Amino acid sequence: MNEEERIKKSFQIKNWPEIKSSDSWNIFRVMSEFVEGYDTLARIGPCVSIFGSARTKPGTKYYKLATEIGQKLASAGYGVITGGGPGIMEAGNLGAQDEPGASVGLNIDLPFEQEHNPYIDQDKLLNFKFFFVRKVMFMKYAQGFIVLPGGYGTLDELFEALTLVQTQKTAKFPIILVGKAFWGGLIEWMKNTLMEKEETISPEDIYLFKLVETADEAVNEIFDFYSKYSLSPNF
Repeated sequence: MNEEERIKKSFQIKNWPEIKSSDSWNIFRVMSEFVEGYDTLARIGPCVSIFGSARTKPGTKYYKLATEIGQKLASAGYGVITGGGPGIMEAGNLGAQDEPGASVGLNIDLPFEQEHNPYIDQDKLLNFKFFFVRKVMFMKYAQGFIVLPGGYGTLDELFEALTLVQTQKTAKFPIILVGKAFWGGLIEWMKNTLMEKEETISPEDIYLFKLVETADEAVNEIFDFYSKYSLSPNF
């Protein structure tokens, strides 16, 4: 069953030709992605999202770190969610693949056709057209974020999480940055410019995340947090 047939059947649409030829068609595509995402991810259980660059090569420092983090999380029973692509995403799924926890991939359709990596559990691979739907899945079904070096997409996901926690649109959950050399300059700018000079964030906002260097430090932040708080879906 192709996408059009699935959406038509799911929402029992009678005036399909008129809907399909209008902007309203996108509403049903959005709804379809939400329904499929909710149905799939709600069955998986506690998860941690691993973010980072699609350009990171196998064998490099942060690729190895992401693999180790994925393995440690999954061996403890956590599902690992990534963006489904290459680089850091691939490394996180690779680490989780042969462990008790699930290896989940939320792939995005891009003009240059990002292919999903081969280390995702096949029943836990989702493909998205819309970035904003995909980000909701990351936020709702992950009980923690571990963020390795990345580009615009990684920063977008990081600041989305920080904004939701800062504005109390979601309960506080662990947000961990891995790599002091990479993140140090950004954190100093946040402290010196955003907090002290311009006062566009509050002093307590600097403590919404933790900065670590090793895989053990990253996963222990997750484990320590949930030794004190219960696991539950976000917002």
